Amino acid sequence: MKIKPQHVVSLTYDLYVKQDSGIEELVESATEEQPLVFLYGAGQMLPKFEENLNELSTGDPYEFRLSAEDAYGNYDDEAVASLPKEMFQGTDIPEIGSMLPLQDNHGNHFQGQVVSIAEDSVIVDLNHPMAGQELHFKGMIINVRPATPEELSHGHAHGPDGHHHH
Repeated sequence: MKIKPQHVVSLTYDLYVKQDSGIEELVESATEEQPLVFLYGAGQMLPKFEENLNELSTGDPYEFRLSAEDAYGNYDDEAVASLPKEMFQGTDIPEIGSMLPLQDNHGNHFQGQVVSIAEDSVIVDLNHPMAGQELHFKGMIINVRPATPEELSHGHAHGPDGHHHH
């Protein structure tokens, strides 16, 4: 069965990202035992990721690269926030390198990475950890099946074989 919208796709992937050294390193993967399962065309995945899988079938291997623009965007030097230390009253000041769960004025959740700590503020980088990076995907399509009406109404896949309530 070919991949098309309103189908649930299970696939394996290895994601390689170039390190500062210029060498590609494996940063994430999904295995046949624990595949990535998603509802194709529902906007859960990067649009260009889906575009590259279009028309592939069960058992097909694939490999492609996404430029930073097609993935998580270019690195934005402006996307750095300074949070007043008072925000962390009653909790420990986060360590440099740790990820903070944040919320914007519209209630959207996102994460920022602590890059430095000043006298009265914590400086947080709001770029996606993979901003500015080309992503290199390699994997295989394990399964393609039509989504169930329930999955379509929920807008996401419920696992390789549909929804199981225990």
